[in-house]
Amino acid sequence: MAVKVETFSEIEGEFFDYVKDIVYCTMITVDRKSRPRARVLLPVWEVVEGRPVGWLAVHRTPVKTAHLANNPHTTYSYWNPRQNAVFVDSVTTWAPEPETRQYAWELYRKGSPPGVGYDPRNFWRGGPTDPEYHVLRIDPWRIQVLRGTDLSSRMWTDESER
Repeated sequence: MAVKVETFSEIEGEFFDYVKDIVYCTMITVDRKSRPRARVLLPVWEVVEGRPVGWLAVHRTPVKTAHLANNPHTTYSYWNPRQNAVFVDSVTTWAPEPETRQYAWELYRKGSPPGVGYDPRNFWRGGPTDPEYHVLRIDPWRIQVLRGTDLSSRMWTDESER
């Protein structure tokens, strides 16, 4: 059973440690018939006013676009062979504003958290204004961290906003 914590700051260190160690996660969306679809991606993360916020650089595929238009609720799952895991339930939305695209671009370049990111120019040669470069904003309402050594689990939720 997961122990519920009151603030994200209580699990923030463990969250970032696991994200830095694992790096890639599985993003899950659902289609109009409630069938899940998974894909492996690499979001970057930060804390804004005490809340976690994720950014995801992506190609805007028809499947991802249709799924998010129908239901913006998504899950991101991190796991490593030591059985450490992070589960992020969230609302994911397109962030098309030029300043947001530039901001996410820079987070990827510098690494957020440090060690998580890449040079987006490897995928989008035109830089942050490349027409194929898109950004998703991830606003978690539930995050669970699970330590594999003893299966202890802590969970933060904030359903007031969702």
